[in-house]
Amino acid sequence: MASVPAEFLIGKIVSVIENEAALLGGARDDLEEIKRELVSMRSFLHDTDMRRPQTDVEKTWVADVRNLVYDVEDIIDEFMYLSNKRQGRHRSTRNLHNTIGFPKHLWKRRQISVRLQKLSSMIKAIPERNQRYRIDHSMEGKSSDDSGKGALHGESSLFIKDDELVGVEDERQLLVGWLTNGELQRTTISVVGMGGSGKTTLVAKAYNSETVKRHFDCYAWITVSQTYVIEDLFRSLIKQFYRATMEAAPMELSSMNYQQLVEMLVNYLESKRYVVVLDDVWTANLWSQIKVSLPNSRHGSRVMLTTRNESVASLSFEIGSHVHHIRPLSEIEAWALFCMKAFSRNGSKCPLELEILAKDIVEKCQGLPLAIVSLGGLLSAKSSSEWRMVGNSLNWELHNNQILQPVKSILLLSYNDLPYRLKHCFLYCCLFPEDYSIKRKRLIRLWMAEGFVEQVKGITPEEVAEGYLMELIRRSMLHAVERNSFGLPKACKMHDLLRELALSISEEQKFCAVHDEQRVGAREDGIARRLSVQALGKETRVYEGMSLLRAFFWFVDDALFLSSINTLASGFKLLRVLDLEDAPIEKLPNDIVTLFNLRYLNLKRTLVKELPKSIGRLHNLETLNIDDTNIKALPKGIVKLQNLRYLLARRLNPGLYNDFDYVSGIQVHLDISTLKNLQVLGCVESSGNMMKQVQSMTQLVRLELSNVKSSDETELCSAIQNMPFLCRLFVMASNHEILQMNALKSPPPGLRRLCLVGKLENIPGWFHSLESLRVLHLHWSSLENDPTSHLQALPNLRWLILVKAYEGRHLQFRQGFTNLEILELLNFPTLELITIAKGVMSGLKELCIGNCENLMMIPWGVKNLTNLQELTLMNASEQLTKRICAPSGVDHEVVQHIPKINNFCFTSTGWFQESLS
Repeated sequence: MASVPAEFLIGKIVSVIENEAALLGGARDDLEEIKRELVSMRSFLHDTDMRRPQTDVEKTWVADVRNLVYDVEDIIDEFMYLSNKRQGRHRSTRNLHNTIGFPKHLWKRRQISVRLQKLSSMIKAIPERNQRYRIDHSMEGKSSDDSGKGALHGESSLFIKDDELVGVEDERQLLVGWLTNGELQRTTISVVGMGGSGKTTLVAKAYNSETVKRHFDCYAWITVSQTYVIEDLFRSLIKQFYRATMEAAPMELSSMNYQQLVEMLVNYLESKRYVVVLDDVWTANLWSQIKVSLPNSRHGSRVMLTTRNESVASLSFEIGSHVHHIRPLSEIEAWALFCMKAFSRNGSKCPLELEILAKDIVEKCQGLPLAIVSLGGLLSAKSSSEWRMVGNSLNWELHNNQILQPVKSILLLSYNDLPYRLKHCFLYCCLFPEDYSIKRKRLIRLWMAEGFVEQVKGITPEEVAEGYLMELIRRSMLHAVERNSFGLPKACKMHDLLRELALSISEEQKFCAVHDEQRVGAREDGIARRLSVQALGKETRVYEGMSLLRAFFWFVDDALFLSSINTLASGFKLLRVLDLEDAPIEKLPNDIVTLFNLRYLNLKRTLVKELPKSIGRLHNLETLNIDDTNIKALPKGIVKLQNLRYLLARRLNPGLYNDFDYVSGIQVHLDISTLKNLQVLGCVESSGNMMKQVQSMTQLVRLELSNVKSSDETELCSAIQNMPFLCRLFVMASNHEILQMNALKSPPPGLRRLCLVGKLENIPGWFHSLESLRVLHLHWSSLENDPTSHLQALPNLRWLILVKAYEGRHLQFRQGFTNLEILELLNFPTLELITIAKGVMSGLKELCIGNCENLMMIPWGVKNLTNLQELTLMNASEQLTKRICAPSGVDHEVVQHIPKINNFCFTSTGWFQESLS
């Protein structure tokens, strides 16, 4: 996985050679030589990553080469830092080469030569050492595969006895039902989940049931694993089929070729009802290879497979298919299983003095059966004093305790199977605290800033990075905790045990370090390339050796940060990423502008009031996030940030969501139209010649404007008309002015999110063209006519938010809204009745009604919303809540199909919540 830094550095050096020739002086030849060495190093690291080195000798070589890659990166970045610093001092460019020259005191030619000699000798020594120590690489694939299979067999053998099974009976019956439901066509059943989630155990319980065995003429179970030979799988199938029917397998199997094996299987199975289990399928290629041997003779045959990869489970199997996503054990089930293993000698009852510790440990397992059983077995032999040590050193235990070896092996299989680019992206997620909800866009921008995202012709970096994230989710390495209206994850999390594994790998490979309550990741030698501070202690301080950090995260709400922030710029001079979201900081040090390497600066929800005037010196900056800060205006230097892609400056007033001015924009007193790489602009006040500037920013994909006046209509609509890539649009009228947007002839074809804030005279005529729109928010539109008739035909609308959008008494949803999933109706002071016709918005899942003081009954027709999962009321009238309260409420029967009904009331002491379910 260490080939990513090398690959990125090669691109960086090429760029330096081509674009910074005036700064190089005598270093140009040396940089050329470094580039050639890095190409060799990249090949070596990529090869060893693919082979997954098994010997200590080879691991040492990889570590040495990785350190040399980091050393080269440091030299280049320090050289560029000094060059940039001197360029800042000497503004004249006429004698730039003579003035700057080469920073001899930092990077002398002789020093480069010495380091290059070390690099060259390291690379050249690799084949010599291979010969000297006689490493047999032909055995590596075998040992890796064998270890993987052993771990998988270990997983299935953990649950042997029926009385030790917890939480699988309902799922077992579901699978048995699919296996024996009488459907004549061959059907494929996929069970998908992360490693250790109990997929094999569940399938084994269904496969081994007497009901299933009696139903089929023959059956076979094969473990596929990561590496397989298709002919060997065919031979295994034949042997098991013959064994199931108590027949002798053909003697000549070992000499048969692919075609002969397929013919034998087809002939044998053609007249039979069979069931096949393909356990641990890693790639979609397997099905295309094996399906030719499994005939569909309409006898009711079944194929079951287990996989960690959602892409495999969601394959088109051409005939019939079912997919079952295995769920983690519930809190009660997990506790029962743990007690069964940890306290078997105590009647499965947890001693009172261990209960708090035990529950903490079970919580870390997050419903993963393999981990619960393994840790329970480990702790069953521990004394009370040793329990806390295990809980606090789970990372160490995973890697050093043989009892937990199955857990480590299972999780490592998933990690090792990742493409090398995704390994960096996965490890990066462990920089966030345990159980942290990581926003998708934040993660994507961080990956881009770090150089992890490859350039693909015809595809934006954002799209490539989103592909990375979706692949990690499909592989169960991350799980989505919230999705948007497009089905994309809004946020994701790491399983606690996967995070522990990632932390261990990251520390070993010097990828990153975490300073939390269990570990002090920041070491004085500054080895880690990235640091995340998540807890404070007496050791927390900025070390001089940490000057080589490339990323710094702060997750502690503590005033101690104020004493160290001023050392950031001088101490972390090579930073690419500075993420201070929610940090208690009021002022940035002025010399932060010396961080020339900075790509990503996140100040979201800090108390910062202004940006440095010379922020333009951060010419490599790509992301500037000042959302929800106290910054009210941008400095003039912002126009010099020619690499800026994201300017996020919205100030949200959540307590005023029902009010008109729930969002504030930032003031811009300069021409930002020169920022030609800008993709996201939000949210800025429309003042001066802002509309003229926006007209030339045709590259924008997201635009947010506030303080828009009626007189801006022509220029605003012209600007929007000429933004072919625009996906998100937010327009907020100046207070007390009508929002005029009728001059827009047709909206951008890809517009997916639209928010209009301000009074509308009518629904603009171009609304009927919003074929891609997924989210629509009309805020304080104060329309005199019911707007639903203009919105009902929007084909892809998933989420509709109406806040004081209509002044009438009766809101009628008469037809359409075929794909609507979420409906929010807020702040309708005159509304008395809501009608939903039968068949309208039949897919609605969430309905929220708030601050409608004259609404005395729930919407008429809500009983027809059979897919409704949640009804939320906010400050509802007492009459309305009484009508739906059980058991005497007159409308209780109408809403009893809704699983979750909550009422929120704002009182003098804050919000009060009550369940009406």
